[in-house]
Amino acid sequence: MPAPSHAAAPHTVRPAAVTARGWGWRHAGRAKPAVHALDLDISPGERVLLLGPSGAGKSTLLHALAGVLGDTDDDGGAGESDETGSLLVDGGSPRGQRGRAGLMQQDPETQVVLSRVADDVAFGAENLAVPRDAIWPRVHEALADVGLSHLPLDHPTSALSGGQKQRLALAGILAMRPGLILLDEPTANLDPAGVLDVRDAVARCLDKTGATLVVVEHRVSVWKDLVDRIVVLQPGSGASPAVLLEGPPDRVLAEARTMLTAAGVWVPGYVPSTRGRAAEQTPGAGSLLLAAENLAVSRQRPRRKGFRKVPPVPVQEGITAQVRAGQALAVTGPNGAGKSTFALTLAGLLEPVSGAVSATTDLSRGAGITPYQWKAEQLIERIGTVFQEPEHQFVTGKVLDELLFGPRHLGHGEDRVDELLERLRLTHLVDANPYTLSGGEKRRLSVATVLAASPQVLVLDEPTFGQDANTWAELASFLSELLDAGTAVVSVTHDAEFTAALGGTELKLAAAEAVAP
Repeated sequence: MPAPSHAAAPHTVRPAAVTARGWGWRHAGRAKPAVHALDLDISPGERVLLLGPSGAGKSTLLHALAGVLGDTDDDGGAGESDETGSLLVDGGSPRGQRGRAGLMQQDPETQVVLSRVADDVAFGAENLAVPRDAIWPRVHEALADVGLSHLPLDHPTSALSGGQKQRLALAGILAMRPGLILLDEPTANLDPAGVLDVRDAVARCLDKTGATLVVVEHRVSVWKDLVDRIVVLQPGSGASPAVLLEGPPDRVLAEARTMLTAAGVWVPGYVPSTRGRAAEQTPGAGSLLLAAENLAVSRQRPRRKGFRKVPPVPVQEGITAQVRAGQALAVTGPNGAGKSTFALTLAGLLEPVSGAVSATTDLSRGAGITPYQWKAEQLIERIGTVFQEPEHQFVTGKVLDELLFGPRHLGHGEDRVDELLERLRLTHLVDANPYTLSGGEKRRLSVATVLAASPQVLVLDEPTFGQDANTWAELASFLSELLDAGTAVVSVTHDAEFTAALGGTELKLAAAEAVAP
C-alpha cells in the first residue's frame, strides 16, 4: 500500500513501516494462539484503526510491535509462549529496536514510573538520550496537548485520577517522538470531553511528526475520520487468518456493517440490545442499604503536625447519596472529580474525611453501622468492589482459582462459578493465567470474582472498559438481571449507553477545581 498523503508539517521523525507474514503468538499456558497467520503491511506514516472482538489479539499485536511481548508472558504459565511467522518494524525485529515505537497500554497505572508529573513525561525521552534542552520544551508541549498543562510540574502522579493517568501516559509517548505510535484503548477511561481532547492531541502529534499510528479502540466513531484504514482481527482459532477484513474506513463501515456488528464492533449509531430492565421500566425504590451524608472524600491519609492530626484536603465534599436494593446508581462527572474515590469510600475501603457512610440493618446484618470498620469477610459478602484496574484484584495464577477464591474463603457454595464463566464468556479461559488475558477479559474476570461472593451491593469502577459490543451487552444484561433480583449496583462510568441500560438514578460530581485532586 502506498504511503498516505496527509496535509502535515515536514516530518520531524522517521515514520516506521510494519510487515507481518504468517505471524502468530500463543501465550504460555494457552491452548490456542492469541493471533494466528497475520499478514499485514502498514506503510510509513499510515494511520490504522485496529478493531475486533474482545480476545482477538489486538493488544498482543501492539505489545509485539513495541518489542515487549514475552517480557512477562511466561510468568505463572504452564509451558512457554510460542511465536510463528515474522513480524518486522522497518525490516528488523521489534525487540532489537525498542524506542522506535511508543506504546500506551490499556492500564495507564502500569506506565506511571516517577512520582512527579513532569519527570514522568520526560522519562522516555531521557532514556532515548534526547538532549536536555530539547526534552523540557517537549514536556511542556505534550502536557498542553493532552490537557494537563494546568497541573504544577511537580504535581504527584499518585494524586491523579485514572483518566488523568491515561493522559499522562500519552504525554510521555508524545514527548518521545517515536516513529510508530501504538495506542491501546487510549480513551477508555476518559470523560466525553477528554475523549475528544486526547484524539485531537494525537492528531496534532501526527501532523507535526508524520509518525505511523496503530490504535486499538472498540468504538469506531472517535477515530474513523483520523485514520486511513480499518483492519478487523478475529480471534486466533488457528483455523483461519487473523485479518477478517480491511479497507478505507467509510467503505468498510458501509459494506460490512452487519459483519462488524456480529463481530462485536461498535460501529457508529449501533447500540446492542440488552435483556432485563429498561430505564423506563425501572421498578420503585427498594429498601435502603447504604447512605452517604455530607460526605468528603480523599485517598490521602491524615498527617500529624506536632500533636495535631491534620485531615487531608478532600477531592470532593458535600456528597449525599442513597443506595437501595434493586436500584442502580450511576456516578458520573469529569476526570479528576473524585468519582473513584467516592466509590471506594462508599464501599467501605476508604475512611471518610468528614461526613458519614452508614449501612442499614438490611445490609449490616449485625456487623455495625459503619462499613469502613467491618472485617474483610463481612465486607466481601455485603459490598463487592470491582476496581478500575482489574489486576489489583487478582490473587492466583489461574482464572478458575480466581473465581473460587472468594466462595471458598467465605464457606459459600461454588455452584455459581459455572454460570459466571458461561455468562461472561470466560469458559475457554479457566486454565489461563489472569495476567495474560486481554483487557476486556480481565475486566469481565474482575466482575465475576466479585459476583461469585454474592454481595448485596455491587460497586463497579468503569465496568464496560475494554468490552466489545457483544460482551458489553452480556455484561449489561447480567447486571440488569441482578438488579431485578434485588442487588444494588453502583457504577462509576462515562458510558451513557450503559447508564441508560441499567436505569436508576445518576449522581453527577462536578469538577474538583478548588481542591487538590
